[in-house]
Amino acid sequence: MTDLAYVIENDEDLCLIFGEALMAANYRVETITDGLKARQRLQEEIPHLVLLDLHLPGLSGEELLTQIRADARLAKTIVVIATADARLGDALREAADFVLVKPISFTQLRDLTTRLHNL
Repeated sequence: MTDLAYVIENDEDLCLIFGEALMAANYRVETITDGLKARQRLQEEIPHLVLLDLHLPGLSGEELLTQIRADARLAKTIVVIATADARLGDALREAADFVLVKPISFTQLRDLTTRLHNL
């Protein structure tokens, strides 16, 4: 069975690019553009990987990351933060598994997620 990845990003163009990179790494991808909807989906189905933007409507990525890390069911979920705010990304580096600073290339994301898929 193909591992599930959530792309939680409010920019629909980035959702498409990130989703394509994850599919190239053999993930089944679901894109979510709102923090509250993402929280709901995380309760319904546990993904192998979450690619998380920090600036989301409804519930911020930072708040969502805190909730993910507090949920024992999601303990093995890999969280990759994707942000244009390098300082905020650095502040959250301990809570996330990886921090990528935008702009992120298709190749960079595909190569990282291919390695993560094999964990």
